[in-house]
Amino acid sequence: MFNCLQQLPKYWRNRNALTYLLWPIELVYKLIICLRQGAYALGLFKQHRLDATVLVVGNVVAGGGGKTPLTIAIVQRLKAEGYKIGVVSRGYGRSNSSLQIVNAQSLANEVGDEPLMIFQKCGVPVVVGAQRVEAAKHLLQQFPEVRVLVCDDGLQHIALQRDIEICVMDNMGLGNGHMLPAGPLREPWPRPIDLLLHTHQRTLPDGFESKRELSAYALTSHGQQIALSSLKSVKVEVVSGIAKPAAFIAMLEQAQLQIGHASALPDHDDFSTWKPLHPEMPLLCTEKDAVKLWSRFPQALAIPLVFEAEDAFWKAFDLLFQSRHRYH
Repeated sequence: MFNCLQQLPKYWRNRNALTYLLWPIELVYKLIICLRQGAYALGLFKQHRLDATVLVVGNVVAGGGGKTPLTIAIVQRLKAEGYKIGVVSRGYGRSNSSLQIVNAQSLANEVGDEPLMIFQKCGVPVVVGAQRVEAAKHLLQQFPEVRVLVCDDGLQHIALQRDIEICVMDNMGLGNGHMLPAGPLREPWPRPIDLLLHTHQRTLPDGFESKRELSAYALTSHGQQIALSSLKSVKVEVVSGIAKPAAFIAMLEQAQLQIGHASALPDHDDFSTWKPLHPEMPLLCTEKDAVKLWSRFPQALAIPLVFEAEDAFWKAFDLLFQSRHRYH
């Protein structure tokens, strides 16, 4: 059953026989989503306003779309400007659902790979929890100096009131335009948002553009940098547990690396049963994978992704944040 669900995304780009076969289930899902949104709009379900400015970064389609790189970029930008920031996330792929404060001793299977990476790269309070409201309240209770909360992947968690909503969209765009499971949409589109950022090529006329590319270096488990160009002369083995492994492989090929073997595992995989097929080759992975791989394979080299949104996006973001930030 799980393997069948994994195959669905490749049918979501266009309408086909499976689209219409799953259409009745889509109607039920759409009804549930609309009833839920209506209940919040009418006040039947409670929304929670917190003592902080809340920014939500998310998407309207299933799968990775570049939410975490944008979250990291926003946190680093606001932190550099002197704001006290915290991050809340569900922490996909972890072994439990309890509230957890991420710290230097945290393991990815306890707090999730993306929250751990955010903590390591940004050095701000990060709390994970299945319920975003409870995670946010816990963070503000434990870190009362925080006045800006960034919610990584929380667009559909409307119980948490937010001041700014940012939607990211990758090269799938809206796919076939259908909702789950007939298509990739988590909720009806269009829907109100404050900013739309395309993380690959533009798929809609609205929104801003950004780019992601490989860094010029790879990182060892000790934090040393190795020039990527120095790996061009040897064959390498690649492993990834991300939503879009083909995009990572394409970047490596564009960098003229010789890929001897590549393994693509499910997103957020813990690598507990995986081992290199070619131990003699340098082992490459993403930073997200490295937080789990390094405990078992310290020789793995993590290649950071450089994320850059266009200047127009940051100008719009700065104006929006200044107009809605309520705590100084």
